[in-house]
Amino acid sequence: MKIDILTLFPKMFDGFLTESIIKRAINAQKVTIEIHNFRDFSDDEHDSVDDTPYGGGAGMVLMPQPIFDCVESLRKENSKVILLTPSGVPYKQKKAYDLAKEEHLIIICGHYEGFDERITTLADMEISIGDYVLTGGEIPAMVLADSVIRLIPGVINEKSHIEDSFNENYLLDYPTYTRPSDFRGMKVPEVLLSGNHAEIAKWRYNESVKRTKERRPDLLK
Repeated sequence: MKIDILTLFPKMFDGFLTESIIKRAINAQKVTIEIHNFRDFSDDEHDSVDDTPYGGGAGMVLMPQPIFDCVESLRKENSKVILLTPSGVPYKQKKAYDLAKEEHLIIICGHYEGFDERITTLADMEISIGDYVLTGGEIPAMVLADSVIRLIPGVINEKSHIEDSFNENYLLDYPTYTRPSDFRGMKVPEVLLSGNHAEIAKWRYNESVKRTKERRPDLLK
């Protein structure tokens, strides 16, 4: 997979690309990630990428020209362009699985007050990672890329993501424990020490349902 990320702050991705599973996926040639500063595509003499909004209002709005030129220099027949915006479709695990099957993703990070609306015509999809507003799309881009890359075959053990929250019946994950079995008086449930795999599976399912009811009852609908 190839992932191109458009941003005004390329250095924000330095740690993201050089640590943990993302680094291993890059080294194993499972994914190629390139960061592009779309300010480099500005045709303004001052390299401007934003301007005041028509109609008045606070903040600055990203201009279409630099982003159009940057996307058009990267886009191919197999590309999917993703615009990260609070007004996008809520991001779900199913979408991560769908995107993991793509060959080329182009992710556009917003900043300032927002995008010129004409930029949306470039996008195959507009995505929001939650009902809140951040200073820019860089962190959401990392969230999206991380969630997709870990699903690429060979990046992590398949069983690890099949048993994740939001996969099996959209239940939250069950509680997990490791050694010691007794830590400061907090003991591991006896069933997990029993060796009875049928009972363990039953306990885990029941705990998933219980946790989902308590924390995310909306998922059970």
